[in-house]
Amino acid sequence: MLKNFRGSIIFTLVCLALGAWYAWTSSHTVQAMLSTLWIIVVLSVLEVSLSFDNAVVNATVLKDMDEVWQRRFLTWGMAFAVFGMRVAFPLAIVAIAAGIGPAEAIKLSLSEPREYERIVSSAHVGIAGFGGAFLTLVGSKFFFDSDKDVHWIRWIEEKLSRFSRIAAVEIALLLLTLFLISLTLSESDALTFLVAGLLGIIVFVAVEGISTLLELREEAARARGAVISAGFGGFLYLNVLDASFSFDGVIGAFALSNNMVVIALGLSIGAMFVRSLTIMLVQKGTLAQYRFLEHGAFWAILALGTIMLLSARYEISETLTGLIGAVLIGISLWWSVRHNRPRDEVTPS
Repeated sequence: MLKNFRGSIIFTLVCLALGAWYAWTSSHTVQAMLSTLWIIVVLSVLEVSLSFDNAVVNATVLKDMDEVWQRRFLTWGMAFAVFGMRVAFPLAIVAIAAGIGPAEAIKLSLSEPREYERIVSSAHVGIAGFGGAFLTLVGSKFFFDSDKDVHWIRWIEEKLSRFSRIAAVEIALLLLTLFLISLTLSESDALTFLVAGLLGIIVFVAVEGISTLLELREEAARARGAVISAGFGGFLYLNVLDASFSFDGVIGAFALSNNMVVIALGLSIGAMFVRSLTIMLVQKGTLAQYRFLEHGAFWAILALGTIMLLSARYEISETLTGLIGAVLIGISLWWSVRHNRPRDEVTPS
């Protein structure tokens, strides 16, 4: 296990050292430095707790990729997760919303953190629409599958599997949900929410389409006897999925700090541990060992997607969001252990 998390531990020590240096140069007090380090640690724990279901879902995709693309997900994908979503994404929101350039957005984040927080938070409706729609479709795809023959919550999952024979039923249900929620919003927020939700649907369909085309090309190449390094489609899908998961964490982080540097360091540590956890789940074959763990993760994603959609209208605690995912995964893990127990207890006579 230590081997899987060695890189994350080193990365954490580097981030904590940078955080301590940043706090000391800004305040020159030990108290401020310790306070900053504590916030970074809490943010990293928050990110891991919110994204554990993400790790399980990532593992379901990653297990079908070769080792080369698994390593690329941990390295190149990490750069996207850290610098793209934890740093560039909030800055882009501020730059677009305030009509300023990237340099001015960085200056604003460092010199006027409260204004920076206000602008980022004002974009929550659009983020909720996009991220909620994308995650809801990710979860729905798992359950609206006519070929799915393993069911955890059988009385629900069997019905969803049968309904999957209706073409694009999950998209129709999502569009209806987006419309109903938009009716509770102001006119400007409703338009933003609907457009963002539609973009989330478009991105999901586009990523799925690209992944399918790449898989078909890889299968054709294998049929010709070519040796290929499969995985770009899955790599693309995983990074878009990671981005959708990070929306909630980035916005929620402002409850603890409005300092861009502190938030980026804390969330980046959490993102690194989530990636290491994903690799561990793949290498140890945990998904195959625990029959319903994958089901719990996708139920957690559906819950998170629904919460994100509802958060456009209602204020929902980050604690509740994290607990729902943890509880669903915990119950599915316990159910899997219970399912395995009779076979584990059978011993040769």
